[in-house]
Amino acid sequence: MIRLAVAEDHQALIDGVKLLLEYEDDISIVGTVNDGEALLDLVRLKRPNVVITDIRMPKMDGISVTKIIKKEHPEIKVLAFTMFDQAEAVDKMLEAGASGYILKNSPLNEVLNAIQSVYKGEQYFDANINVEAKSNSNSKKKGVLTKRQIEILGLIAQGKTSREIGDELFIGVHTVDTHRKNMIRILGLKGKGELLRYALDKKYKF
Repeated sequence: MIRLAVAEDHQALIDGVKLLLEYEDDISIVGTVNDGEALLDLVRLKRPNVVITDIRMPKMDGISVTKIIKKEHPEIKVLAFTMFDQAEAVDKMLEAGASGYILKNSPLNEVLNAIQSVYKGEQYFDANINVEAKSNSNSKKKGVLTKRQIEILGLIAQGKTSREIGDELFIGVHTVDTHRKNMIRILGLKGKGELLRYALDKKYKF
């Protein structure tokens, strides 16, 4: 069971996340708060597995909160949920110990994918952000792909488009594109062309 805490100063977004996760059997929201100090209190009281936090919040920002959470409870996974897509903001959250970074304008089902991924110990980055190459050094699993990513890589090697892959795996095109970007980052590649060549070279098969 994923025990989730959510920190966001816009109540409408909190309500949206709660509505999204209401019928997820493997996720339980242990609390929601609207500022950084309240998030620290919630984490210390409820000990969630995963924390979703905005970066810009009253009283204490998400970067400062993440540093404290990871120092006191290194096992807790932190997922940044924000409007900021600048590389500097991404790097600061990664340096603070965040395991993932997703934009608020992403489809809500992407939030679910991100929660499940970071809970399993993976990193998750929204497909619409530019993760700097130096963030590779923050990944303890550099070069190691997840089972789902290997599956997608096999389909890429077959020449399938993101839409065809999504249809075959019953996932959204945005989710496939997110996996593509994460694989490019993890493998230290420079773009989709290199990812295709890598897939063909490795000859990933089911």
